[in-house]
Amino acid sequence: MMDEKLQAIRNEIEAGIENFDSSKALYEFRKVFLDNRDGKIAGLMKMLRDVPKEERPALGKGINQLKERAIDRFTAMDEKIHALELERKNASEKIDVTLPAAEIRTASLHPDTLIENELIDIFASMGFEIYEGREIENDYYNFTALNTPKDHPARDMQDTFYVSDEFLLRTQTSAGQIHVMEAKKPPIKILSPGKVFRSDDDATHSPMFTQMEGLVVDKGISVCDLQGMLDTFSQKIFGEGVKTRLRPSYFPFTEPSVEVDVSCFACGGKGCKLCKGTGWIEVLGAGIVNRHVLENCGIDPDVYSGFAFGMGVERIAMLKYGINNIKTLFESDTRFAAQFRD
Repeated sequence: MMDEKLQAIRNEIEAGIENFDSSKALYEFRKVFLDNRDGKIAGLMKMLRDVPKEERPALGKGINQLKERAIDRFTAMDEKIHALELERKNASEKIDVTLPAAEIRTASLHPDTLIENELIDIFASMGFEIYEGREIENDYYNFTALNTPKDHPARDMQDTFYVSDEFLLRTQTSAGQIHVMEAKKPPIKILSPGKVFRSDDDATHSPMFTQMEGLVVDKGISVCDLQGMLDTFSQKIFGEGVKTRLRPSYFPFTEPSVEVDVSCFACGGKGCKLCKGTGWIEVLGAGIVNRHVLENCGIDPDVYSGFAFGMGVERIAMLKYGINNIKTLFESDTRFAAQFRD
C-alpha cells in the first residue's frame, strides 16, 4: 500500500515536471510535493506512525530516496527554466543597431522668450546692462517721477490695475529707469525687460504683456544717437536693409517724443497686407528724456541728456513670426511653440 503511494508520487512528479516554462509555476508545483508542512512527501512521513515498527526503516528509506530524487529533479528543471528565461529576456532586449533611430521630439522656447533673448543679445552687444525691476510698483515711480502727476491726462492712457491707493501693477518698465537713475549717476546705459499690466484686451492687446525699455544718459546725447541705435537694432532684428523713420508723438517722460517705424521687411516698403499698404510698420516709442525726469532723479539736465525707448516684446514676435492674434501667445498649446526655433 505505501509502496504504491510512493510510486504514484514519483509518476505524478515525472508527468508534470516537464510541463512548465516559468520558474514561478515550477515553484508552485514543487511546493505540492516538497513543502515541509503540507507537501505530499511530508504527508508520507506522518503516515509512518501508523506502520508496524518492523516496516518503518524500509519505508522511511524509500520516502527519503523519493524526496532526494524529487529535489534533484526540481533543481535540475529549475536551472533549465532559468536558462530559458534568461534567453527569452536577452532576446526581448536585443537591439538591432541597423534600424533607424526613434524620433526624439525636442522642446521649443516660447516666441516671447526667443524674441526677448534676441533683443537682450542685440542691446548687450551695444553695451547695455540688464536691469529687472519689480512688478508691483509705487505710484511715484510708475507715474509721478516720470512727469505724470496725479491730475495728468496721460494717466488715462494706462488703465491701471491698482493694488491699493499707493501701489499698483506697473504699467511700464520705465519705472525701473527712475530706480537706476536714483542709485547710479551717468553715464547710464540700461535695458529693462519685464511684465507690465494694463486694462486692455483685444486681438492686438493683452492685460499682461512683456515690455522692454532702454535708457541712455550721458553728456551730449541727442536724437542722432537715438536714430543710430534704432538703425542698428532694426537691421539686427528684422534684417539688413531695413530702414527706420521717426514720427512726432507724445509721452510725458520724453521731449521731444517719437513713434518709430521700420520699412516693411515683408515687401521691402512696396506695400502689402502686413504694412497695410503703407510700406512702414510701427514698432516702438522713444524720445529724449524730459529734463523734469532727470531733475526728479537728481541729475543736472544742463550737464546731462539722454534718450529712452520702449517696445512690446509680443508685438515684435507677432511681426517677425506672422502671428495675427496676441491671445495665441498666451495659450498652453505646445504645438504652437513647436513651430519656432532659434
